[in-house]
Amino acid sequence: MNRIVYWSITAALAGFLFGFDTVVISGAEQSFQQLWGLDSTMHGLAMSMALWGTVVGSLVASWPADRWGRRQTLLWIGVFYFVSAVWSGLAGGVYSFMVARFIGGLGVGISTVVAPLFISEIAPADKRGRLAGMFQFNIVFGILIAFVSNRMLSGLGDNAWRWMLGAEAIPALAYSLMCFGLPESPRWLIGKRQQREEGAGILRRIYPDASDAEIAEKVEEIAAAADQSTSAGPFWCRRLRTPILLAFLIAFFNQLSGINAVLYFAPRIFEMAGLEKNAALLQSVGIGLTNLVFTFVGLWMIDRFGRRSLLFIGSVGYIISLGLCAWSFSAIEAGNTGAGALVPYFVFAFIAAHAVGQGAVIWVFISEIFPNLHRAQGTSLGSFTHWIFAALLTLFFPSMVEKFAPAVVFGFFGFMMAVQLFWVMFMVPETKGRPLEEIEKLWKS
Repeated sequence: MNRIVYWSITAALAGFLFGFDTVVISGAEQSFQQLWGLDSTMHGLAMSMALWGTVVGSLVASWPADRWGRRQTLLWIGVFYFVSAVWSGLAGGVYSFMVARFIGGLGVGISTVVAPLFISEIAPADKRGRLAGMFQFNIVFGILIAFVSNRMLSGLGDNAWRWMLGAEAIPALAYSLMCFGLPESPRWLIGKRQQREEGAGILRRIYPDASDAEIAEKVEEIAAAADQSTSAGPFWCRRLRTPILLAFLIAFFNQLSGINAVLYFAPRIFEMAGLEKNAALLQSVGIGLTNLVFTFVGLWMIDRFGRRSLLFIGSVGYIISLGLCAWSFSAIEAGNTGAGALVPYFVFAFIAAHAVGQGAVIWVFISEIFPNLHRAQGTSLGSFTHWIFAALLTLFFPSMVEKFAPAVVFGFFGFMMAVQLFWVMFMVPETKGRPLEEIEKLWKS
């Protein structure tokens, strides 16, 4: 079991780079806006460029994952992160900067598909939620380190933002080297390559106490599921309409909570509430800490209470916290400036709800609801949906808060989470503790 944990942690470190890359720009965004004289539209484009790379990366990720394998694809993710970090820190203009951020976005998009996919394919069913959930833990750990790093580097003068962005090169290089120690996914070897002996060898390393007969039975089960998936037709077919819809909607609701707007623009949101710039940066570190602590809670709960229960708890927390944020900004507009001091606490509550609910569940759920043969494509669909809405939200958020009162914006996010609650209550199945091949049978009935 120790080696499975180590392999899972290594793959999940792609999530650390994802979290770091996603949020590190929050400490730099106002600096390069002033340096290059960007209007709100160009600023939004520069801020969202990594997300457009993420959209493309998530869309194409299933191709290298299926063609060259999960392990090779994870290795190249680290290369993308490294190149992006160095280039972003050295960028001489906004267009060069956007290309660099786009490359990093490719790494993020591919990682959100392949890392949870790889972990779900090597993890025992009863521990799959916690092991695959380590990807989310590493995301929030990366977010926290990015906030802390931004805070520590903020005093380096006019070029501090360059150091903030370039710092990612160090963990990117370390992650790339660690990937050389990963095995290939046995389900990819058996189901995609028909390499049963190689797949059986990895299964023996995953289940060291299993007998040869049990390993052979597992190999036959994986091969049979792949054969049935092949005979059942292509990815876009009636049989897979339920998991396709589930993957789309969980990703859609994830972003319509406003999570990426809060993470990307946290200092700006706190300044809108009346906090000083330095205090706003410090409160951003509080977001990272809250996210980390409650992600631990979510990972502890996910294999005990199930995916559906956590989505329900998170939805209720979203509605309450976003409603309180909307109330606070409404009170500020009415002249009650003291209400601004409450905004950070309501934002922390929002982050806690996300970490326990959607944050803990989304990548686990998407990676386990599709058949073995179509898992890479299905995970790619869910990730693509997540990132297309994340990119649109980040692109338009600066304009949204210019044209609408913050209370209206947060109120809209709260309404969407009420719709998510209805969806969870009546349409989401539970996948806790079920082997992947058993989950596949759900869509046949």
